[in-house]
Amino acid sequence: MDVLVVGGHGKIALRLGRLLAEQGHRARGLIRRPEQAADLEAAGIVPVLGDLEAEASLEAYVRGADAVVFAAGAGPGSGPERKRTVDLGGAVKLADAAVACGVRRYVLVSSIGADRPEAATGAMRPYLEAKAEADRYVMAADLDWTVVRPGSLTDDPGTGRVRLTTEVGGRGPVPRDDVAAVLAAVLVAPGTAGIVAELFAGDVPVAEAVAGLAG
Repeated sequence: MDVLVVGGHGKIALRLGRLLAEQGHRARGLIRRPEQAADLEAAGIVPVLGDLEAEASLEAYVRGADAVVFAAGAGPGSGPERKRTVDLGGAVKLADAAVACGVRRYVLVSSIGADRPEAATGAMRPYLEAKAEADRYVMAADLDWTVVRPGSLTDDPGTGRVRLTTEVGGRGPVPRDDVAAVLAAVLVAPGTAGIVAELFAGDVPVAEAVAGLAG
């Protein structure tokens, strides 16, 4: 399977790309800075240079993929405008490109709280508003989408065990290692299409949790 991961140098994206490559897939990571390419190559990921914000369309990068993953983010130091151009605008561009290229599988990395952004305060409010709007756009597109909303991200070693639920409104941490493992499993589980799931550290093995989600 050829998978394009947008936001390819991000902490989750690098972990995901490495997992996909280890599983025998062709993982491609869309990055803006050429100096990031070496990190991707070291993880077995094919670097793809492109500017998510500046380019009007992502079709050139999506063409030929079997699935796409949106894992980009403007980051905590960015202002509200970049949250709209990256977290929202990037997700929208990727959805439009996937539809145009006939790539049906789209996995979107969102955030807990995206179901109720109005409850957030400070810098989290515009971030969750952008995530919420991105979720709605992708969910309305003619795609086999899955929206994964991780809890508070940590760099703790993954345990391979999670809590993955379609009940919204939860809270809790989750290691980035385990987020990547869930994304890799979701990508090849067609039964997860059309599902919004919150993800936290837990006690259920990733494969079992994803299988349960797929019903």
